[in-house]
Amino acid sequence: MSDGVPLTSRGGGGQRKAPLEGVKVLDFTRYLAGPYCTMLLSDYGADVIRVEKPGPREFRFPGSDRDSYFFLSSNRGKRSLGIDYRSDAGRELILRMMSSFDVMVENFRPGVIGALGFDPETLCVRHPRLICCSISGFGASGPYRDRPGFDQIAQGMSGFMSVTGTEESGPTRGGLAVADLLAGIFAAQGIQLALLERTRSGMGQIVDTSLLESMVGVLSWSAGIYFETGCAPGPAGQHHPLSSPYGRFKASDGYLNIAAASDAMWRSLAGELGRLRWLEDPRFESAPMRVACRQELCDEIEEVLATNTVGYWVAKLNEAGVPAGPVLNIAEVFADPQVAAREMLVELPHPQLGVFKTTGLAVKLRGSPGGITRRPPLCGEHSVEVLRECGMQDGEIASLQRDGVIFEPRDEFS
Repeated sequence: MSDGVPLTSRGGGGQRKAPLEGVKVLDFTRYLAGPYCTMLLSDYGADVIRVEKPGPREFRFPGSDRDSYFFLSSNRGKRSLGIDYRSDAGRELILRMMSSFDVMVENFRPGVIGALGFDPETLCVRHPRLICCSISGFGASGPYRDRPGFDQIAQGMSGFMSVTGTEESGPTRGGLAVADLLAGIFAAQGIQLALLERTRSGMGQIVDTSLLESMVGVLSWSAGIYFETGCAPGPAGQHHPLSSPYGRFKASDGYLNIAAASDAMWRSLAGELGRLRWLEDPRFESAPMRVACRQELCDEIEEVLATNTVGYWVAKLNEAGVPAGPVLNIAEVFADPQVAAREMLVELPHPQLGVFKTTGLAVKLRGSPGGITRRPPLCGEHSVEVLRECGMQDGEIASLQRDGVIFEPRDEFS
């Protein structure tokens, strides 16, 4: 139970700065993988400046004058510089500002950022301490380099969809944009590794990842099955392919997951379900046999589970040391006391929404915590203050505004 002290504010002695405080990030990203990467950096102290050209943001609902949650969910903690970076004056302005930044992140197709005037190779020569991170569908090299890449394409090409779903459903996409999100996580990790290495060498470098590589990189034991047997594993369905009983089961009022992953847990499960005879049944006498006879075992388990509720069985099994948990919908997740205790729902005031809700930090650092203290910015909201911080005088800023090179929220097209 929480003691009332925010988890991200706890620590012994004097609290240290957030780990990325002082790191300045120029953010050219859009859609999800890139914005998620830079959001993670901002969560732990980086000053992320989102570079935006005039016009409505991606996936704004038709007729709406506010940002959708597609944008809001991956852009908290940032500031917005509204600038027409496709114009000559806008490109020149950004190049002048570049020396003020530690990191540049983009997720265009390979070559596009260079065509805009911000080629990573050139920038790293001009600014030797700069770290340039590129996220794309397939990476900066190889035969698919120039293909457009989106989340579901990577899910399918990585093998992930082939092991998701059932024989009846066929290959199935994940319910989340897992390729986008993993690419963002890996990109944030790569940037932090490059920052760490820079403390030793004094030099920046190029960081490159992709949706496809991120998905292949987490295939884990699914790839291991193929490496060991030479056969591609099929869809795993609702149950672990290497262990049983380990999967999703139906009780009287809904679904729960049970993970009896050891012989001791299997014995406890049989006892708690009142079926000690299973322990003498030759069909279930070993882990491999329980996998081979999975369907028969699952049918018998669900026959018992149907006599009571999910809540009853989750409490009873966990008390006996058998891992079990309910299958929750998203609304139920944010009503769950454990999610609340771990501060995984954060609310901040927002000028358009009233209240902006977002997920909390998945990693808590006790000594040098991050935090979510800034809502997603309005488009161009911080243009003037960012330019001032880069050394520009008010007269020049006013001239840039008059020429339409930079803009503030009131100037944004709708």
